[in-house]
Amino acid sequence: MGGGNAQKSAAARLKNLKEAGKTDAQRKEASAKARKDAGAFTCKICRGGFMINVQPPTLYLHVTAKHPTVKDPFDCFDTLKDFDPSDPKGLKKVAASAACIPVKKKKKEKKVESLDDMLSAGLTISKKKKKK
Repeated sequence: MGGGNAQKSAAARLKNLKEAGKTDAQRKEASAKARKDAGAFTCKICRGGFMINVQPPTLYLHVTAKHPTVKDPFDCFDTLKDFDPSDPKGLKKVAASAACIPVKKKKKEKKVESLDDMLSAGLTISKKKKKK
């Protein structure tokens, strides 16, 4: 009695599906997303496109390298409006904003213990020693 080739057929089916790749709908969706991401940042002067994950220092580098006559980087990219080239990660700006916010000091409450509370806790009242 011979056995079937079900396992071999299933493996071949999976292999063929992998080789076939994406469907037409998946390809259209992926290309639309790629087009959208590619045009996320566009230079106003040279119309150069940058991906969506580009950081502001890279955009600033484009402005200084490709357009040295431009004085304000905002003329190329809207996102560089508040960009500081001496502070590319924005750490100085965060520190300055934290420094200008006044910090309220917490008031400590004085604990007033009555004589009865001390006695119930097992403490005794001692007499002050007289100086000799």
